Amino acid sequence: MSLKSQLAGLALGLGLGLAGAAHAAEPLKIGLVLPMSGPFAAYGKQIDHGVRLYLAQHGDTLAGRKVEILLKDDSPGTAGDVSKRLAQELVVKDKVEILAGFALTPSAFAVAPIATEAKIPMVVMNAATSAITTKSPYIVRTSMTLPQNSAPIASWAAKNGIKKVFILIADYGPGYDAAAQFKKTFTAAGGQIVDEVKAPLANPDYGPYLQRIKDAKPDAVFLFLPPGAGTVAFMKGFTERGLGQAGIKLIATGDLTDEDLLGALGDSALGLITAFHYSDAHDSPENKAYVAAYEKAYPKDRPNFMSVGGYDGMHLIDLVLRKTGGSAEGDKFIAAAKGLQWTSPRGPVSIDPATRDIVQNIYIRKVERVGGVLQNVEFDKVPDFKDPGKE
Repeated sequence: MSLKSQLAGLALGLGLGLAGAAHAAEPLKIGLVLPMSGPFAAYGKQIDHGVRLYLAQHGDTLAGRKVEILLKDDSPGTAGDVSKRLAQELVVKDKVEILAGFALTPSAFAVAPIATEAKIPMVVMNAATSAITTKSPYIVRTSMTLPQNSAPIASWAAKNGIKKVFILIADYGPGYDAAAQFKKTFTAAGGQIVDEVKAPLANPDYGPYLQRIKDAKPDAVFLFLPPGAGTVAFMKGFTERGLGQAGIKLIATGDLTDEDLLGALGDSALGLITAFHYSDAHDSPENKAYVAAYEKAYPKDRPNFMSVGGYDGMHLIDLVLRKTGGSAEGDKFIAAAKGLQWTSPRGPVSIDPATRDIVQNIYIRKVERVGGVLQNVEFDKVPDFKDPGKE
C-alpha cells in the first residue's frame, strides 16, 4: 500500500481533524527522528537533551497537553531512505501529530514529502541546507542555515585584511551552501578565492588537501566540516604541517569549534575566529539559566548549538499550541508559527513568515581559554540576520 493510501485511510479513521479541539485533552505525540548511534550520535544526543530539558521544565506538558516523545534512531543520519521509513511509521502506525529532529540534510530532504502528504508539521532542529524549508510548506526550522553563518564570517574576513582565501568543505549540501555564500559575499567585498576542494563526508584523508593549501599560500582557509572526528583530524593536520606558522589563518562557521569538540581540539583551537548563532559562553540571563539547567540535567556534557535547536524547537511548538488552543493540525500550526518571536538562550529569535526559517543574531567569536576552559567568546554581532541563501 502506498504512503498516500495509508495516509488517506488514517485521515478517514481520525475524522480528518488530527489535532482539533476534541484532541486538546489527549496526549500530544511527537515523533523525533535523530541519529542516536554511529558517527553522528553526538548530534542526536544533544538535540534530544534540548528537547527533554524543555519538557522537564514544563512538566512534560505543552499548552495543556501531556507530551509523549517517540524517538526513532535514523543512524547514520545520512541515509534518507532510513529516515523516510521511520517517519512513515511514526505517522501511519504511531499516529504522531508532529515530526521533529532531523540532524542532517539528507534526513530532512527525505522526510519532507511525508510532511506534505500527511499535512503534518515538521520541525527541523538542526539540518542546515538553505533549501530545506522549500521542500514542504509544513516545515519550520529552529536551527540555522549555513549561508546565515558563512556570510558574516566572509564580511568579517574582508574587513580584517584577508584578501586571498582557500575554501575546503565537506562534499554534501551544507558544504555547498557554505562555500557558495562565502564566495558570493567575500568576492563582492573585493576578496579572491584561490582554490576550492570538497572532502568526502566519510573517512577523508586530509593530507593531500593540507599540502595543496600550503602550496597555494592563501591568507586564510575558509572551512566547513560537520562537527566530529573529521574536524579534529583536520585541525591536527593543520597544526602538524605548520600551516598556522606559515601565516595561514583559519576562519569558519562555528561548527568547527562546537562545544562538543573544543576539548578534543585543545590548544590548536586557540585564536580561531568563527561566526555562529550560539555559544555556551553567550552573556545573557536566559543563556546562563539554560547552561545551569543543562549542566544539572546532563553533567557529563556541555550544551551546544544542537541542544539549543532542540530546546527552541520545543519552545516553538509550545508557543504555537498556545495560539491554536492545543491543535497541531498542519495548516493551523504553520500559520501560527509564522512571525513568532521569543528570547532564546542564543538571543532574540523569530520565524520569518516568508521562508519559515529562523531569524537570529550571528556572533563573531574567538576561541579563548576562560577559567581553564576553552570558550567561544563573542566580540561582535550581526543582529536579526535572515538566511541570505534564499535572497
